Amino acid sequence: QVQLVESGGGLVQAGGSLRLSCAASGRTFSIYSMGWFRRAPGKEREFIATISWNGDSTYYTNSVKGRFTISRDNAKDTVYLQMNSLKPEDTAVYYCAASRVRATSESAYGYWGQGTQVTVSP
Repeated sequence: QVQLVESGGGLVQAGGSLRLSCAASGRTFSIYSMGWFRRAPGKEREFIATISWNGDSTYYTNSVKGRFTISRDNAKDTVYLQMNSLKPEDTAVYYCAASRVRATSESAYGYWGQGTQVTVSP
């Protein structure tokens, strides 16, 4: 089992920045690829970004490329999502998830955090 706990969400004005953290406990964190997803009000949960187990490979959905950066610190069992130039449409609950493979599909991720709310005001 892997337990994941997100933090760092909050209210920010458009153009601002937030850094989300996801702390893992349980099984060895470093063997898992990690992903960030989000669910906006009234919408399905969508993929945001993923990072390989060693941090060498990342992938982003088009809507966040150039604005968001995923990173990880295996010594701290933590994955991060740095979000810059935030837009109102980035408002959502953000989730981190762990997978044995780097993937964009929710079905590949077996472990999920509880989510953290990000609200971007105009």
